[in-house]
Amino acid sequence: MSNEIRRNMALFPIGIVMKLTDLTARQIRYYEQHELIVPARTAGNQRLFSFNDVERLLEIKALIEKGVNIAGIKQVINPVNKDSEDATIYNEQTESKRRELSESQLHKLLKRQLLTERRPNSVSLIQGELARFFQNH
Repeated sequence: MSNEIRRNMALFPIGIVMKLTDLTARQIRYYEQHELIVPARTAGNQRLFSFNDVERLLEIKALIEKGVNIAGIKQVINPVNKDSEDATIYNEQTESKRRELSESQLHKLLKRQLLTERRPNSVSLIQGELARFFQNH
């Protein structure tokens, strides 16, 4: 299954992303407003986030905790637009694959992707940040 699912496939609703990142919905929307993440939108306008979005949010959170302001974060993390390579993909095919996944399958896939299949040249913030999530599930 992991070969079929790409890192930028829309999988996670905002509630799960809030649990994974320990950010509020307001914070996540704020970062979206500043084009630091670009989640996909369903026909009902629900945000769906990808692995890349979660990883970027954790990077943003770490920078904020170090005292970097939003302007500094924009210099460190390139803004994303809907046409960029890191933008979250949402279409009929990805939506049908997302619906096929049970919550436990999604949890296993998330754990595998975030802990073992990191992007090259990315800072590994995820292991420590997500340890509390996996202890509870």
